[in-house]
Amino acid sequence: MESIYEEIKVGKCVGQKTIDGEEIPMVLQPAKSHQDDISSLLSTLRDNKEWFEKELVKHSAILLRGFNVQSAEEFNEVVETFGWDDIRYVGPAPRTHIHKRIWTANEGPLSEFIYYHHEMVLIKECPTKVILWCDVPPPEGGETPFVPSFRVAERMLEEFPEAVKEMEEKGLRYTFTALSKNDTASMRGRGWEDAFLTSDRAEAEKRANALGMDMEWQPNGAAKTILGPRSLTRVFPGRKERKMWFNTIVGMHGKEFSSATFADGSELPENAVKRCGEIIEEESIQFKWQKGDILFLDNLALLHGRRPSLPPRRVLVATCK
Repeated sequence: MESIYEEIKVGKCVGQKTIDGEEIPMVLQPAKSHQDDISSLLSTLRDNKEWFEKELVKHSAILLRGFNVQSAEEFNEVVETFGWDDIRYVGPAPRTHIHKRIWTANEGPLSEFIYYHHEMVLIKECPTKVILWCDVPPPEGGETPFVPSFRVAERMLEEFPEAVKEMEEKGLRYTFTALSKNDTASMRGRGWEDAFLTSDRAEAEKRANALGMDMEWQPNGAAKTILGPRSLTRVFPGRKERKMWFNTIVGMHGKEFSSATFADGSELPENAVKRCGEIIEEESIQFKWQKGDILFLDNLALLHGRRPSLPPRRVLVATCK
């Protein structure tokens, strides 16, 4: 539609890639210098919701840059402009509620790499959109790389057709062990009491079951969650019938507090898992955060992570159905 380009122009950023004919991320900037205020942005987004959502699915990621979004409150206004339903985060990352729909992103040590994942990929209902706002850009590192999931599926099918077929047919099983209380010294340090909003074991089990997971209690008070069987790939409407690599086998396989196996408990092929991690990195896209940036990710199409960073770095997040 022509009218939006009077308010917003399509820009560029270092790190963009052209994938299957589309620039990822799509970069949107103010068309005129006097439009870099929140009221102008909100008005433009409000009037062009359908166009924006269509472009998000088309490009998988949209970066809003130069709109001078200055606070968590203003970021929340941007999120709420679209009318997308909120979905509460469920997962191992320690997070703090900031304002209405806005939370901190993973509060684990900035020195650690957060591995690529689709947000809440193992939960029955995961977000379709992950929205990030940069309050304090890091002085070095700290990028939020993302990966077109269909490219990983394509390349794994090319290199490991038999292993992919076996994982598709057998399904996957995951486990993760969470301590009782939060441990912010770990990027996966969210305790089960915080995750399930209760210190009552029976109630925690009930809430876990509702999300599609079983629980086993450990002698030290930790909770081992078991999820499966889960699929290796998914196909979602409106995304060119692409097969998405919708799993977390690389991120959870053989780790200290987690595992990823075939649904029957047998081990996944080590060489395929290792090579998958290399392919994901090879396909990654990233840019340098600038203050006020807002990044919209199609969670059904992209894996995302976090590079190690020098402090300070502050990125807030909202997740939408």
